[in-house]
Amino acid sequence: MTYILDGNLGFMDYLMKMVVPLAMTFAIAGLVGLERQNVGKAAGISSHILVAMGASAVAIMQRLMFEYEISLVLSGVAMDPQAQRVIAQVVTGVGFVGAGVIIKDSSNVVKGITTASTIWSTAMLGLILGSGYLVLGTILGIFLVLFIALRDYSRGFSPFRPHHAKDFEDQD
Repeated sequence: MTYILDGNLGFMDYLMKMVVPLAMTFAIAGLVGLERQNVGKAAGISSHILVAMGASAVAIMQRLMFEYEISLVLSGVAMDPQAQRVIAQVVTGVGFVGAGVIIKDSSNVVKGITTASTIWSTAMLGLILGSGYLVLGTILGIFLVLFIALRDYSRGFSPFRPHHAKDFEDQD
């Protein structure tokens, strides 16, 4: 027998548990990725959005799994509702993605730390929003975007206008 575990949710459940967290994740990760792309980094809009949306979807799935397991326990099925811990694996996996953008050039200068950090931060943002913590996720998102924008403006350029990577080689 096949079950569609999220097929019986109401409109507001779909909206608040899935659509709003994914839309917020998309918007904030897109802004962070736009800045990285516009300063010429390898991981730009696509990378940040894909990582953050995947993390958000995993968090939403984890939340729905937990709610389903709790409903089974309440209906008399004996099980441990804490058995599913998928989110911890996202944290580990994103570390590998971030490590992929960190390089050491021929003069032994390490580059890509900020981009790896923004990938990790947007993934965690996705987990937070996907888990349903919309206020916390919004506050974190505002801090991330403001921090990066203010940092760029203090360096004398707009994070929302494309630049060349060679102009910022020593600033990452």
